[in-house]
Amino acid sequence: MQRVRKRTDPEAFVCALAPALRQSASIARALEGRVANRPKRGEATPIKAALTIADTASQEALLVPLFEHFPSVRLAAEEDTPSTACFAHSGPELVVIDPIDGTLRFYLEGRGPYAVMIGLVRDGAYDAALVALPREELYLDAVRGQGARIAQRGSPPRVARAAATGKCVYVSHDLPEAAHESLLRRGFEVVMACGGAIAVAPLVPGACAGLRVALEPGPGLSIRGRIGALIAAESGALVRGEDGASFPHDIEAPARALLVAAGPAELAALEAALSAAGLP
Repeated sequence: MQRVRKRTDPEAFVCALAPALRQSASIARALEGRVANRPKRGEATPIKAALTIADTASQEALLVPLFEHFPSVRLAAEEDTPSTACFAHSGPELVVIDPIDGTLRFYLEGRGPYAVMIGLVRDGAYDAALVALPREELYLDAVRGQGARIAQRGSPPRVARAAATGKCVYVSHDLPEAAHESLLRRGFEVVMACGGAIAVAPLVPGACAGLRVALEPGPGLSIRGRIGALIAAESGALVRGEDGASFPHDIEAPARALLVAAGPAELAALEAALSAAGLP
């Protein structure tokens, strides 16, 4: 008789991994400025090749409790660390991990916020997501249909609601200059950030929106870059793709841009920036 595999409960997933997220973020923060880049071979760009001991240690801090609680899930992990071999090679549920999102430009070079991210994919869409911004000491999570939560270091989680608490817009490092200028003309401050931080920007104190554009040929944004979009949407933020429609739930759906805004005025500014740059 074939054993029926029990589906992972998204709320249990968040409950089990939230402490690990904090530990992983603490490891990354503690090693910041103390580690060197040890590039991975065979990657197309220096950004994709960037790797530090902090990446691997941070990932293991997530994988050990993940396997303890959810050993039957498949894994899409950014790095090849010892625990990756423990997980299933097939199955309907996928866990996506990026232990340090933005290793080269944002962790090593300090150009803006970096992130630690983990998400649970069921039926092709994220049903649970956790994102930490270690420098900002922010920890965010969400379960689809259950809202989003935010916590700061030393405080318990509380309900997260998107709000424009400042004029800062987080953008991807390769955003065209014309888009930068468009935002600046409208009175916004433009700050480069990793994809994970961009996706949750309306929940970060002092920020109001995030804009990420994939300029390389292909399907667009990676599945890792979409983890935080669930948190933003569950917090009430406006989350859109380059065509103005709601950002797709399907992690494999092509998406060239991610627009995340606290409200209609901020969304209009992001759309104007895309238009100024000739995108889409």
